[in-house]
Amino acid sequence: MKAIPAPIQISALDFSGEKWEAAKTKTSSPRCAQAPASSLLPNSFSDSNRNDNACDMSPPKALHGRIEQLSLSDQLSNILLVVNLIAAAQMNSSADKAANLASASELVEQAARIGCALIAFPENFSWMGPESQREAAAETLQGPTLSEMAELAQRHHLMILAGSILEKGAPDNRLYNTSVLFDDQGVQRARYRKIHLFDAELPDGTSYRESSAIAPGEEVVTVTTPLGRLGLSICYDLRFPELYRQMADQQVSLILVPSAFTATTGRDHWEVLLRARAIENQSYVLAPAQVGFHGREGNLQRRTYGHAMMIDPWGVVVATVTEGSEAAPALAVGPIDALKMSQIRSQLPSLKHRRL
Repeated sequence: MKAIPAPIQISALDFSGEKWEAAKTKTSSPRCAQAPASSLLPNSFSDSNRNDNACDMSPPKALHGRIEQLSLSDQLSNILLVVNLIAAAQMNSSADKAANLASASELVEQAARIGCALIAFPENFSWMGPESQREAAAETLQGPTLSEMAELAQRHHLMILAGSILEKGAPDNRLYNTSVLFDDQGVQRARYRKIHLFDAELPDGTSYRESSAIAPGEEVVTVTTPLGRLGLSICYDLRFPELYRQMADQQVSLILVPSAFTATTGRDHWEVLLRARAIENQSYVLAPAQVGFHGREGNLQRRTYGHAMMIDPWGVVVATVTEGSEAAPALAVGPIDALKMSQIRSQLPSLKHRRL
């Protein structure tokens, strides 16, 4: 892993050290270059045409990414390789919405400084407090939290996934757990309402009943972006591979999993599930995460696992926020490489071998 000043952690596992250093040397600016149209990577947003939650698309003014002439082998030289940096944020959100948004703003600035094309925030990034305050914390999709995310995306010229907010307007006096993707002009491009709700009795005795206050969404959401086709999901969805198979049918290249995994389940399940979704769908997976303690609710002291990470289509952990990072917000940053994904799918075409 290649480190840059804390709290950002960046990995170069997609390249050998020599090639990564060459790529950095050839990049003339900390901001990323604009890419021309390329067969390796879509150069504009476009309609999903598969669900009502993917909004109309318009071409962005710039594609943030690195374009390098790298020699991949003696036989393959001077190939135009499009590589974009993306970031998974790790946060310790609380009931203080203003403080949470201030932390998010700092992370966006850091991601922009190193040239990221996308930063993704965890589930409940703007508010994570007691159930008694949940209704008061809820907003509409045009509320102050998402308005601030739109402004940050436009100001820093990068895409932002607002991991999830509590959205007003669900039936039976409940709320939705909703994730929203902004383009680099600050326009909402897709929104996803969490389908699978966390109702569980854990071995440590804690009990969760998300469905008591949250209504489930009903639609699989994918959207085409300059990074390829993105699939949106939230936390507990990770345990349901059939959701991601539908995304694979829609040709996703990057799966987003903003989460607040419990410390109890995260220790044994978090990484293995993320790697499984990446391997079986031969896609990148970006998993922002909540970490640490989030206040007490009765006898329940909620603690989340952290370990925000990025996985490549081979199932390798490209970048992760390591143990001991609970005190400060952090970023796990890594490159998404369209050519590498194409090679994996070509050499091991398991998605084409499906029979069921």
